[in-house]
Amino acid sequence: METSKVGKRGAIVVPARLRRKFDIEEGGLVVAEERSDGILIRPAVAMPVAIYTPERKAEVLLSNAVDADDYQASVTEVKKMGISPSKIPHHRSHKPSRA
Repeated sequence: METSKVGKRGAIVVPARLRRKFDIEEGGLVVAEERSDGILIRPAVAMPVAIYTPERKAEVLLSNAVDADDYQASVTEVKKMGISPSKIPHHRSHKPSRA
């Protein structure tokens, strides 16, 4: 067990041995978790969040329809988004119904 001091603004120096062991580098992210017996500090992983445009969402809906009914439901949803399905490049993996 190693002891560290709390500095200005609550900064805590994590001993070098522990930083190396847990691959914590300067500028890296950590999570501070409240526990009944204290605070657990551990490395954090940040994953980029993909933000899709309405057109990309429409493409996914239209391209992933599994049958004619599902495709028609997708067309309805895309129209609700204010987008014309005919203007969205996509592929239909099913055969259109002949009804």
